[in-house]
Amino acid sequence: MGEQAEKQGYSFGTFKGVYTPSVLTIFGVIMYLRFGWVLGNVGLPFTLLIVTLATSITFLTTLSISAMATNMKVGIGGTYYIISRSLGLEAGAAIGLPLFFARTFGVAFYIAGFSEALMAVVNPLPMLDPAIAVKVISAATLFVLTALAYISADLALKVQFFIFIAIGASLVSFFMGNPDSASLLVEPGTMVPTKLGFWAVFAVFFPAVTGIEAGLGLSGDLKNPAKSLPLGTLAAVGTGYLVYMALPLFIAAKIDNPEILLVDLNIMATIARFGFLIIIGVFAASLSSALGSLLGAPRMLQALANDRVIPRFIGRGFGKDKADPRIATAISFVVAMAAVVLGDLNLIAPILSMFFLTAYGLLNLSAGLEGLIQSPSWRPKFKVHYGISLLGAVGCFTVMLMIDAGATITAVVVTGGVYYMMKRRKMNAQWGDMRYGILTLVARFAIQQLSRLKPDERSWQPNILALSGSPQSRWHLVEMAYSLAQSSSALTVASILPVEDWSAEKVKSTEATMREYLIKREVEAMVKIFPAPDMLTGAKSLVRAYGYGPLVPNTILLGDTENRSSFTEFADLIRLVYRTERNLVMLREDDADTSEDAEEIHVWWGGNTDNIGLMLTLAYQIQKSPVWKQSRLVIKTIVKTEEERTAAVERLEKFIEEQRIPAEAEVLIKQLPSYLETIRQSSGDAGLVFMGMRPPGDEESVEEYSAYYETLMEKTKGMPPLALVLAAEPIEFRTVIGITNKG
Repeated sequence: MGEQAEKQGYSFGTFKGVYTPSVLTIFGVIMYLRFGWVLGNVGLPFTLLIVTLATSITFLTTLSISAMATNMKVGIGGTYYIISRSLGLEAGAAIGLPLFFARTFGVAFYIAGFSEALMAVVNPLPMLDPAIAVKVISAATLFVLTALAYISADLALKVQFFIFIAIGASLVSFFMGNPDSASLLVEPGTMVPTKLGFWAVFAVFFPAVTGIEAGLGLSGDLKNPAKSLPLGTLAAVGTGYLVYMALPLFIAAKIDNPEILLVDLNIMATIARFGFLIIIGVFAASLSSALGSLLGAPRMLQALANDRVIPRFIGRGFGKDKADPRIATAISFVVAMAAVVLGDLNLIAPILSMFFLTAYGLLNLSAGLEGLIQSPSWRPKFKVHYGISLLGAVGCFTVMLMIDAGATITAVVVTGGVYYMMKRRKMNAQWGDMRYGILTLVARFAIQQLSRLKPDERSWQPNILALSGSPQSRWHLVEMAYSLAQSSSALTVASILPVEDWSAEKVKSTEATMREYLIKREVEAMVKIFPAPDMLTGAKSLVRAYGYGPLVPNTILLGDTENRSSFTEFADLIRLVYRTERNLVMLREDDADTSEDAEEIHVWWGGNTDNIGLMLTLAYQIQKSPVWKQSRLVIKTIVKTEEERTAAVERLEKFIEEQRIPAEAEVLIKQLPSYLETIRQSSGDAGLVFMGMRPPGDEESVEEYSAYYETLMEKTKGMPPLALVLAAEPIEFRTVIGITNKG
């Protein structure tokens, strides 16, 4: 779907719609139940480093979000919406679907924290095993919160104001605390857990700073997303960083025994002036974070449904202005309920970290590429240098690898798998994205670098311009061109459009028809339609002008002509191709019957070493194609005497062995009146024959070369498919294929 013409749903402001849900998700269960544990594992300096590093990633991502939010109208779906409108529908779905599951798993994560805290204070289900009791409490809590989110997002956010007050009171109580030293001792016999490393602890802590997702998830329900998203998220991140830097400093000042930090997960309540306020804060924070995810995850699912990534009925809205995605909320409830059975914070947190880091990395990458491309449409009011956003992307992906390379690969595989499935569906988005701009940027950079380099033999590839006309009528030319290109080099299929039929609309229509036909036949090629008075005039113009910078065709492929009235013009075209230093391959397919099981490619070696080098290179390319991969490549030459034959066989076989060419050698003694008669007889059953053409002389007139062409056409009539090759590019083709002997 395109952007909405009119604003629908709620119209939340910055404080209610962004800052409050974001900061309440930041001040969540990890702050209360894992901050002391982090400090106990890695010590104060590394704890401050973890907080700074994690917040830096979130801060850089917030800057990128701010830039994109002030450059586009952000709709429902938050992260998914921004990525899909920047990197394309496939990329948006590839991160949107995994991130939906990450957010619903986050609901289980936060509720598990609530249940853990509740069980530490009082066990409301003493008749059950503690592990079972935690799951029952979590399931009941999830049901209540889902009901609240199901009824109204506005009601849910109003509840969060009271939660905000409770968390504020708990923090005040904590910083007023002065614990009794007796409460900071580890009881004898208590097993102290083994300390974990820096990155393992970082993985557990990182979800504590991912609160920006809560505000971003409500992007479609904001009155002014361009204003609220930057202001609200930056304020929430800043508030979180100040508190998170103060907490470990205060804990370290009050406690010098790291063992108690590993054992007492309620250390904040132990330190606080009024411990019960910390307990209330834990309850409030965990429930608030869970509620925030229950509001955001369904809206991401709703956006995916609106864009037809998943069935559309899932995105149906209910309530005020159809703003509440109740079907998506019900699905989120089912997924979260399944995740509740995991229950272990330390197990769930690293999983969340991977998906959040992947999403943040792509958000930063989107903003960075937008700034790097500098298209006229990129005019954000909140300006961020593209280097900052790209630094954020690098930071995200680097931290992922440092935390867990295996989990990173898993996240990449899952994301790549979803992306591949979306590509297979060939969905058409009704909006523009920046993929064209990215490819243009890469192409521009590559072309500029290529313009400074000179083509060499080591990296030579045939860049083919196939003058095929309509592919349907001369498919053998396209098939030959594609076999030569092998998806590893450039191929353009060109057709000349008579000038009297020319119009911009017809050119586009013909191009689209040709492109569709080539795709249907699984041929990867560019298409060029060129208006001209006639085929030969248009062909000459294309040879002279087609290309961009250093990316010009180096090999022209065309069919022959039997029309005697066109011989002179055709000979002039061959002369033009040669003098513009383009190689020529002229494919001749006569009416002669060719055996269906003809599996041999014959290459005839004459006296032109450049021609033989190009012919062998092209024959080797063709032999790699699926059609010809089972064929035999036979290098043939003709001598006059038996003595010459013995030496020629030895020379050819040595050459084939040294150059590792999958070919056989065959030397014939001239017995018929002409060489062409010998070639015709020897290659009568071949599937494809390569022969060299004589280049036009410097002083030779077009009429003289036309006579040579006429003779060549006459004497090769009735032969199997014949590729006449003329090497003209200033490349040592004998070096490309390894020929050093000019004999």
